[in-house]
Amino acid sequence: MEQIYSLQYDGWFLTHFNSTMYLSPFFTEQAGALTVAPDQASRFAKEMADDFNPLHNPESKRFCVPGDLLFALSLAKLGLAQSMRFNYTGMVGKDTPLVFPNRMAQQMVIKDQNDKIYLEIEQAGAISQDMALIEAFTKAYVAFSGHSFPHLLVPLMEQNNVMINPEKPMVIYDSMLVEFSDLNAQHPTLKLTETSLVMNGKRGKVKIAFDTYEGERKIGHGYKTMVLSGLRDYDQDAIDDLVTQYENAKKTYFDQ
Repeated sequence: MEQIYSLQYDGWFLTHFNSTMYLSPFFTEQAGALTVAPDQASRFAKEMADDFNPLHNPESKRFCVPGDLLFALSLAKLGLAQSMRFNYTGMVGKDTPLVFPNRMAQQMVIKDQNDKIYLEIEQAGAISQDMALIEAFTKAYVAFSGHSFPHLLVPLMEQNNVMINPEKPMVIYDSMLVEFSDLNAQHPTLKLTETSLVMNGKRGKVKIAFDTYEGERKIGHGYKTMVLSGLRDYDQDAIDDLVTQYENAKKTYFDQ
């Protein structure tokens, strides 16, 4: 079934994401550094990406800031280039002060105040600073990306007869690419084109690819890759329990 991701939001989103500061609820900036508190990271994951990965829960011992939030902040601060590659090199912990580049360059990094690098960015081609386009594309991408589990990952694991550890599920951002043939857009949408899983022992790399459209006109493409850890033989009952826990966590959160 074709899946299309666009700006179909209601309620919370219409209230909070109608200006160029649409990311302001999810970070604090002071003295040239940006920090993301656990509750801010959790809200972004759950309320913007519909992503209930337990790694983004404030109480998690392995808490990390969502990779999609780093991506969104990068575009908001730097702009959207015709070709952009992102390589995630570390997990951002709670309240880690992050230093972003001052302007777009061919190669950039996001690092902490001790020069530890968390995200490497390469860009080429034309650059747009149109915040309406940046916001629209970011929201569409994050909506697409946040539905990796269970919608895309579970069928991939079943096809390959492997699964993540249901007791300690580890699904970590690895890299992503976005490319555009045309940055002249107002309402971009994303359509899933391909998914794959390549295994290496107890680790696996998932690739999820998409095309980007403005109406019926294709204007770009891209993909994200994720690393799965602790792979073991597929167990349908265990997967069913994991999906149930995931869906229950979502229901509990939005019923509060």
